[in-house]
Amino acid sequence: MTPYRFLHSSDLHLGKPFGRFPEGIRHRLREARHGAIGRLAAAARSGGAATILLAGDTFDAETPAPDTLRQALSAMREASDLTWVLLPGNHDSLKASELWQRIATDGPANLRALASDAPVELAPEIWLLPAPCTQRNAGRDLTEAMSAATPAGARRIGLGHGAITDFSGEDGATGIIPPDRAQRSGLDYLALGDWHGQMQVSPTTWYSGTPEPDGFKHDAPGSALLVTLDGPVPQVAPVGVAGFRWLRPEIDLLPGEDAANRIAAALPPTGARDHLVRLTLKGRLPLAERAAVEAGLAHRAPDFGWFATDLTGLAVEALPEDLDQIDHAGALRQAAEALLAEAGDAGRSQAERDTAASALARLYALTQEVRA
Repeated sequence: MTPYRFLHSSDLHLGKPFGRFPEGIRHRLREARHGAIGRLAAAARSGGAATILLAGDTFDAETPAPDTLRQALSAMREASDLTWVLLPGNHDSLKASELWQRIATDGPANLRALASDAPVELAPEIWLLPAPCTQRNAGRDLTEAMSAATPAGARRIGLGHGAITDFSGEDGATGIIPPDRAQRSGLDYLALGDWHGQMQVSPTTWYSGTPEPDGFKHDAPGSALLVTLDGPVPQVAPVGVAGFRWLRPEIDLLPGEDAANRIAAALPPTGARDHLVRLTLKGRLPLAERAAVEAGLAHRAPDFGWFATDLTGLAVEALPEDLDQIDHAGALRQAAEALLAEAGDAGRSQAERDTAASALARLYALTQEVRA
């Protein structure tokens, strides 16, 4: 039988608002999700695939804004050499009847929207067995439909959305798709969506992950899966397609280390504008080094698409001569001594001690700035 190749992706979440971020990066993140359509098309072409399977949650809501829907359909129409196959997910389930009616009416000829679980012939001897989400929480295993009959000898591809029973899905719901669904239903490959990180469940079952990450939960960069059916086990190759990278480095620091170099090594050397970073520092540093670290991070932060730090776990070591750098006497010296005492008070909670240490470092930095 002739090898069959396709691109497996999911969870584009077009129209996601990213409301917890500042407007500038929020706009860029929304645009990156739309741009994922073109990057998926390019990945399919370069990999020799003519079909792109989107395993649910193409849209972030059941009622996407008119421009979000129209522009997505237009982008797929422009990739007229490819076939796009859309599966309703839990965010854009079949319950959103108006959405899927609009897709059926306005969608391009190269788009196949799966409004039922009836088997679909993708190519000669290649059959797709879809399990579209009927509503946000169907409460049953919709992938049972993948056991439907197809012509003898045909290759069978399952397309579903949801969590397997071994873990909770992206929205925290307990999974009901059995991990051995591919075996139960005689599938050559099971393409799943819902989990935003790429994951192999078995040699024949994969979550593609989102092509454009939307948070720090998953460390790997966004990619799609180029799948080739040619033999008893599918050949699956990740293909990078993300515009942004989300990083959450965590560093333990100790006195005497070159803190600046360790931090620099954990941050991307190039392309900072296309990175979102949540840096966590732990350990302990002398007061002057802690202040220098804070100043260095404040200087670098504007280079990135978004940059945040968590220094609550970074304790401060302060000597009397360090406090002299703040003031020898008076209100500032009293405030510094009080903060130092709170930072080392075992009777206080760790959060209170961390806050006091951070405040002391900030006080030190401010006084040095004034004197500079």
